Amino acid sequence: MTDLEARVTPPRAPVLRRAAPALLGYAVVRALGLVVLAVWSAARGKSAHTLLTARWDALWYTRVAELGYGYQVRLPNGDVHSNLAFFPLLPWLERLLHALMPLSYADAGLVISLLASLAAACGIFAVADRVYGPRAGACAVLLWAALPVGIVQSMAYSESLFTALAAWSLYALLTGRWVSAGALAALAGLTRPVGAAVVAAVWVAGVLSFRGDRGAHGAQAPARRRALGMLLAPLGAAGYVLWVGHRTGRGPLGYLDVQAGWRNGFDGGYAFARFVADKFTSFPSALAGVGLIVGVALLLWLYVTGVRQRQPVELLVYTGVVLALALCASSYFGSKPRLLLPAFPVLLPLARALARLHTSRFVLVTAGLTAVSAVYGAFWLNGSGPP
Repeated sequence: MTDLEARVTPPRAPVLRRAAPALLGYAVVRALGLVVLAVWSAARGKSAHTLLTARWDALWYTRVAELGYGYQVRLPNGDVHSNLAFFPLLPWLERLLHALMPLSYADAGLVISLLASLAAACGIFAVADRVYGPRAGACAVLLWAALPVGIVQSMAYSESLFTALAAWSLYALLTGRWVSAGALAALAGLTRPVGAAVVAAVWVAGVLSFRGDRGAHGAQAPARRRALGMLLAPLGAAGYVLWVGHRTGRGPLGYLDVQAGWRNGFDGGYAFARFVADKFTSFPSALAGVGLIVGVALLLWLYVTGVRQRQPVELLVYTGVVLALALCASSYFGSKPRLLLPAFPVLLPLARALARLHTSRFVLVTAGLTAVSAVYGAFWLNGSGPP
């Protein structure tokens, strides 16, 4: 670039300003989902507010916020469900907001989730914009908002908070802000077990940067800042896991014991494969089995497409770990759709394709996805919903 070009080229607008249209679209999609949920729930004599704030994991988070750790339930089959399974950042924020404002712990969780979902949408835009441009960034945000289980983004759950921290940590990596990336990774590690995916992204990018690999973004940052970012990244997850081990008296294995009480573990996908295979024992359930196979195949195809499109290594590592932990865990299988929510980079190939559509087709596709997401979210949450 010549000196004249440098003087006349306008500076790039801040991320938040560039993301504004995408955030508006995100808000519209999620607002429609909430309206459909409210109408559907009222028709069934249920409270949409209760569905969003006071069921399943939301109850466990608010109990931690109110009473701290130590609560557990022993089931008739002998399993022990302990609230030590739930990472502390969301309950800490619920307690803080409850202390600052006249909100119940449950409502505080709902407010945090709504704000975090906007922060996540902005972070997703920032990442996609950095890699593929603003139009693809906006499409990625809309696709994430219109996922069939997108309603979870508006629940008092930790998925939105985690996705926000993960997305901004990845963006920090892509822009060479290593200390910020490490600090955000540490916070992500205090939010969900899948925080290991963010830590892995920071560490792989860091190792490549020290090796002088040109594929590592931010490799020109001072070595001490890269090293500090790598040191910060695992502190959140490691700190909580070690604390649980100390509290249970089982050392590093303590958290694994807690998860075992919930029948959660990592078996390489064996239990999930058996679950899918069992669907083919009768004709009606076989259709669900086919749907599950198609869904997993689509995820893997999108991931491989991202590899072929040479997505940054930070995104590939993060997405790969999220997919592996979600698909290869022996946890309750109804949870898997929401466990995949943080894997937003897998949507980038679709976002690129959507960005190439003519405006009329783009609006038609987006409107259709939004309608399906709103109806399915209301149906899902009024039924079995996310455990």
